[in-house]
Amino acid sequence: MIKLLQVADVAVEAVAAEKMSLWELFNQGGWLMWVLLLLGGAMIFIFVERFVAIQRASRLDMHFMNRIRDYVMDGKVKEAIAFCHHENTPIARMIEKGLERLGRPMSDVQNAIENVANLEVSKLENGLPFLATIAGGAPMIGFLGTVLGMVRTFMDMSAAGGTVDMALLSGGMYVAMVTTVGGLIVGIPAYFGYNYLVARIEKLVFRMEANSIAFMDILNQPAQK
Repeated sequence: MIKLLQVADVAVEAVAAEKMSLWELFNQGGWLMWVLLLLGGAMIFIFVERFVAIQRASRLDMHFMNRIRDYVMDGKVKEAIAFCHHENTPIARMIEKGLERLGRPMSDVQNAIENVANLEVSKLENGLPFLATIAGGAPMIGFLGTVLGMVRTFMDMSAAGGTVDMALLSGGMYVAMVTTVGGLIVGIPAYFGYNYLVARIEKLVFRMEANSIAFMDILNQPAQK
């Protein structure tokens, strides 16, 4: 029993030491680690906020276009506009603008739909350039820390008369290695997150184009009869 308690105490001390060592490693990285921490927080916020926005924008009733077709065929344009307004998605707003332009030349209707689509895509891409900047900039900041750490190491060696003392050189090596790791920890998730969000937006753009074509076909159907 006493041995088990001793083992438990050792495990607790090891965990505490590990937690302390991580904080110490963070501090050893210098002020650049705080910059990377801020970039990491911004990366998480942008990804979560854009993910939720794209998820909401992708929500659409499976029978949306069928109901729009029924409204248009029955001449219930106001009901169709109200239905689009209730859906409140990029595709619905795009179709709503087309419905508001009914009675004008087909080219004007299509241009109105395309303009709304461009605005909606621009809204969805809000924040993505900054996320891409983090993906490329965080590793560069880590590399800057590596260079500064190596400079510090050689300066310490020069001040010590050229003698190699690991205790003396550890400060510069910590800065060199820890900032590199920190930059990669922030940059890699930002890179994958950016590409994931871009893929989701491209998929939504394809759906918007498909619904735009379907809507124009609906408007052309009465003329074909």
